[in-house]
Amino acid sequence: MLLDTPGSNDKVEAVAVSSTDLARPGHGLPPAVPGAMHELSADGVRFVLYERAGDERDPVLLVHSVNAAASAYEVRPIFERLRERKVYALDLPGFGRSERPKRRYTPALMTEALRIATEHVSARHGGAPIDALAVSLSCEFLARAADEYGGYRTLGFVAATGLEGRNGPRGTTRAQPVVRSIVACSWWSAGLFRGLTRPRVIRFFLRKTWGRRGIDEGLQAYCEQSTRVPGAKHAPLSFLSGELFSADASLLYEALEVPVWSAYGVRGDFAHYGASTHLESGPNWTMQRFDSGALPHFEMPREFLTAYAQFLSANAPSESS
Repeated sequence: MLLDTPGSNDKVEAVAVSSTDLARPGHGLPPAVPGAMHELSADGVRFVLYERAGDERDPVLLVHSVNAAASAYEVRPIFERLRERKVYALDLPGFGRSERPKRRYTPALMTEALRIATEHVSARHGGAPIDALAVSLSCEFLARAADEYGGYRTLGFVAATGLEGRNGPRGTTRAQPVVRSIVACSWWSAGLFRGLTRPRVIRFFLRKTWGRRGIDEGLQAYCEQSTRVPGAKHAPLSFLSGELFSADASLLYEALEVPVWSAYGVRGDFAHYGASTHLESGPNWTMQRFDSGALPHFEMPREFLTAYAQFLSANAPSESS
């Protein structure tokens, strides 16, 4: 894949905005997870942060993956079942109930959204570093946010991308200019997105994710709804052009100094994601294998949450600190 030149990603500015009224004309998508909603903004794009009622201690921020129909529903089993923690989850800009304007979607924008969400959550809990967990491609965004801004006590990665040796120039992406020009064409992009988001195509990719025919039907249904929202094609088309993949992802992972928990499954087309012998030897990395597809928290929620909770507990601050 061709790389952008260093510094080619758009610079973005972010501002936090609290709001309880998230109604938007023509949106109509129900919440991905149950809980209160806050509205934040990165580079003028409003995005949603969900908050689960419950224990006020030790917040955890959850980040969904990136695909043609992504949303916070992808972390719903963790959001609902991670007890004795205050849990937050966001819909990244361009996905779920967040705004979906026609614009370029880049790692810089997603990283800024994570920074804003992290600072918002931390401020609500006394300003301390927080725990955060991301899925698939969003692991790259979370690693970049940790590297550039900090603010995290631990990081959790599920089926992380970018572990295969992406050591390109810092701040560049794997965007393909030819593909970008094709998807920028309204006629081509509309047909391409319609084809990729037909119910049977969504099911096809979910079966690849699960590595079997049986999938989570609730996720299937929400994916179908999410792709019908006005502007739903814009962020996924940036994903398809390679613009949301970081060319320097491996360097970001190697630079992390906080404790990292990396979970991965062994079935499906994405079974190799999340596994890295090189990083496994690092003193701050813990690799966790599950006999599942790429989303073990759907297939094995009890085992997944037990392992993750043990990792969090092992890295919790002492009572005297």
